[in-house]
Amino acid sequence: MNAILFRQMMKVHMKTFMNYAFGSAFYILLIFWLYPSIGKNVDAIDVLVDAMPEGVGRAFGLSGFGTAEAFISGEYYGLILILLLAIVCVQLSTQLVAKLVDQGSMAYLLSTPTTRAKVALTQALVLVTGLFLIMGVTTLAGFAGNAWFLAGDYEFNTSRFIEMNVGAFLLFFAVGGIAFLVSSLSNDEKKALGISGFITFGFFSLDLVGKFSDKTEWMRSFSIFSLYQPGEIINGNVNLGLSFTILAVIGLVSFGLAVLLFRKRDLPL
Repeated sequence: MNAILFRQMMKVHMKTFMNYAFGSAFYILLIFWLYPSIGKNVDAIDVLVDAMPEGVGRAFGLSGFGTAEAFISGEYYGLILILLLAIVCVQLSTQLVAKLVDQGSMAYLLSTPTTRAKVALTQALVLVTGLFLIMGVTTLAGFAGNAWFLAGDYEFNTSRFIEMNVGAFLLFFAVGGIAFLVSSLSNDEKKALGISGFITFGFFSLDLVGKFSDKTEWMRSFSIFSLYQPGEIINGNVNLGLSFTILAVIGLVSFGLAVLLFRKRDLPL
C-alpha cells in the first residue's frame, strides 16, 4: 500500500463517505424514533403484514414488527441500505480506477516511485475503508437510537443488530470487490460504470424477483444478494458462518484479481 496516496484519496473522498454515513445514520435514527408509535399497535400491523401476499413480505423483509430490530430490518436493511451501498460501490469503484485511467490521471500516479500493484491495492483499501466508515456510523447510530428512543421500554437484541450490520458490510465488501475488478479492467469511465451497475443491480433484481414466488426462487441462486437476509438474521434462521464466509471469499478474490490484473494489463498512458 502507498500511505501517501491512501491519505490523499481518503481526503478527496471523505466528504462523500461522510455524506452517505450521516444520511444513513439520520434515516436509521428516524426509524428508531418511529418505532415506539409502531410498537403500540404491533398486533394490528402484523395482521396487515400477514394479509399481504407472501412473496411481497419475503421480498422486502417484512417478517413482523414485534421487535425493534425486526422493524428496522424490514424498513431499512432490507431495501434502502442495500440500494444506498450499491450506489456507493458502483460509483466509487469507478472513480478510484477507471476514471483516473480515462482522464489520464493514472499516468501521473504511476510516474511516482510506486508500482501498479500498490496503486490498485491502495485504491481498493480506500473503497473498503469507506464502506467500513458508513457501516460503522450506521451501527453507532443504531445504538444511539436504542438508547434515546427505546430506553429499555421495547425489546432490542443488540447481538442480532450487530450481525445484521456485519452481514451488510460483507455483502458490499463482495459487491465492491466485483465492481472494483470491473473498474480495474476498464479504460472508459462510462463503460465501467455501466458494467458495474448492470452486474450489481442485476444481482439485486434476481434476488428480489426470486423472492416473490416459489416458481422464481431459483433465480436467487445466481445472486450474491441471496447470501444477505436481514429478516432471517433477526429470526435466527440462517447459517451466518457459511454466508459470511462466502461473501468474504468473493470480496477477497475479486479485490485480489483486480490488483493482479491491473498490474499486468496494458494501459493507455
